[in-house]
Amino acid sequence: MARYSNIVLGCVAMLVAAALAYVMAPHKLMARANDNFSLEANIPYSFGQWRKLPGVEAIRPNPSELEKELYSQEVSRVYVDPDGHIIMFMAAYGESQSDRLQLHHPEVCYTAQGFRVSKTSSAKLAYSPSEPPLKVTRLVAAREERLEPISYWMRIGYDNSNSNWARQALKLGYGLRGWIPDGALFRVSTVGIPAAESFKVQDKFIHDLLNAIDPATREFMVGDPKKALL
Repeated sequence: MARYSNIVLGCVAMLVAAALAYVMAPHKLMARANDNFSLEANIPYSFGQWRKLPGVEAIRPNPSELEKELYSQEVSRVYVDPDGHIIMFMAAYGESQSDRLQLHHPEVCYTAQGFRVSKTSSAKLAYSPSEPPLKVTRLVAAREERLEPISYWMRIGYDNSNSNWARQALKLGYGLRGWIPDGALFRVSTVGIPAAESFKVQDKFIHDLLNAIDPATREFMVGDPKKALL
């Protein structure tokens, strides 16, 4: 009898644990607020001194089945300014930042395509006196004669993030509130000029872009500091 009672209690405990796990797991997709947002339509083809350069594309993630499931939108463009500086720009959006589906850092994508990548470093880019600085990650990718300095940042939920640690903390923080955050990755890179000069050109491009778009598009790209968790 005691053994039977222990079995029953064990089954009840497992059912309760399963029920609690289901109740506490995040179920609401933040992406629903961005259902009608289009990267292609809202990121301008020209702004300031920058113009889209036709016929050239930036390096994109490998088109695997996982990538197709991970990213619901992607934009790849190349811009040029009057001085001949060429910026390769890539944006990717994913509706769900879950344990299985999450943004792929550029250092992973470039390595997968045969590049050697440097250690990453963090930087803060001031683009507006009324907004907090944008947190970006920098690295340099190299393959044969090609040297490509890269700056990128992520937007997880309402937060601007530039590290894997922060991304995991944000997933947990939003999850405890019942939300599955969406995520967007924005990458700019240059070829043919030294890294120090490249990062200055990239900073100017990012500054000009974020100040050329409307507030809703800027929030989609960098988050909302008033609602951010970190």
